[in-house]
Amino acid sequence: MNASPTTPTKKNSMLGVGAAALVGSALEWYDFYLYGTAAALVFNRIIFVNSDPVVATLAAFATFAVGYLIRPLGGLIFGRMGDTLGRKRVLVLTLLIMGVATFLMGLTPSYEQIGIWAPIMLIVLRLVQGIGAGAEFGGAAIFSVEHADPRRRGLHGAWPSAGVYLGLLMASGVFAVVTQLPEDQFLAWGWRIPFLLSAVVVIVALIIRLRLAESPAFVAMQAEEHAPVSPVKTVFAQEKTGMLTLFLAQLPQNVVSSINLAFITAYLVGNLQLSASVGPVATTIGTAVTMVLLPAFGALSDRIGRRPVILFGIVFSGIFAFPYFWLIGGGEAPALVVMAIVLSLGLGVGAMFGPQAAYFAELFTGGARFTGLAFSRELAGAVSAGTTPLIAVALVAATGGATWAVSLFIVAACVVGAIAVFFGGETRGRRMSATTVADLKASTGSFER
Repeated sequence: MNASPTTPTKKNSMLGVGAAALVGSALEWYDFYLYGTAAALVFNRIIFVNSDPVVATLAAFATFAVGYLIRPLGGLIFGRMGDTLGRKRVLVLTLLIMGVATFLMGLTPSYEQIGIWAPIMLIVLRLVQGIGAGAEFGGAAIFSVEHADPRRRGLHGAWPSAGVYLGLLMASGVFAVVTQLPEDQFLAWGWRIPFLLSAVVVIVALIIRLRLAESPAFVAMQAEEHAPVSPVKTVFAQEKTGMLTLFLAQLPQNVVSSINLAFITAYLVGNLQLSASVGPVATTIGTAVTMVLLPAFGALSDRIGRRPVILFGIVFSGIFAFPYFWLIGGGEAPALVVMAIVLSLGLGVGAMFGPQAAYFAELFTGGARFTGLAFSRELAGAVSAGTTPLIAVALVAATGGATWAVSLFIVAACVVGAIAVFFGGETRGRRMSATTVADLKASTGSFER
């Protein structure tokens, strides 16, 4: 970072911006998905030790939720920094925080080795990881959208979303390999490998991000002295509608994603007694399909609007909530498990998530965009994404192993999200440099920078 954020020495190519967003988001969700998978397969056996496997699993998923509960604080802290000091600086800082925390997780001793300090250590690292991740996607989304041609924001904004699923793909792929080890070796040291490999992703992402100049929208805002003195005060006082729309619109994607990426692995192993590799393998295929579809849905939102694409994903997810578990059934056919996850992630989450970066960025004015987007999105994550696996495990236990209550939970989230998106209005083509909410809304469809 040799150049000042207000005087960049070069313009970034969209290839460089896309790579920075893709790799950074990949690290964020590589880290977070590693923890979700390890919570289902490892931590409930060697860190959170309890004679009742349900209680142990609930404890492991409780710390999964802790990582989400702390993320709004990270979104608020780093969001404010992103609106005042620059997008690039925050993206570099959050990358380092997440990467170091994840690497250290791979070195955490077991409960048998150090007793109660094992879960304490893991919880602390999870908190640090969550704070860093609180602004990662928001920063990458804003960085991509503010660089993009106004008519292609959906497509270019999809790269951070694709990065999320690249991270999930890498994590599920590595776990699919290490779960092939004999169980004693997997529990002793094999599970640590995916966490330690995060160091490689950090190095690659850091090299890419350090070579980039600051966002042109932020530079222009600083030059014209339009940046608010207090982005936090501005967004809470003047942009509450955008925050509420984002919060509610995010709920169905969080719920459906967490069911597929965290809960389903524990359900397949704990309730259906399937091999520990079935969940990671099915998720690997589902994430690969979704990663390809995300830019397609983002590009589609550039043509027909953000709202219809996102609404399709929400409605599909609500309708598919019961057929999803019917396909999984008793786990007799792994191919049907794969099909259920591919459809749920690829069509449901893909349509909701593909246009998300552009849609959410267009909800806020330039001076409070990072704060509003990062905090609102991570608050939704704390309420829904982090708690969904915990709620789903509890619902299945309360209904004697049935899944109908989980399906109803998904439907409820989709109804709330659909209402928010429908009444939230269309955002495609809004001016990124708008400094007031009135100007922002008036610029809808103008396709000005």
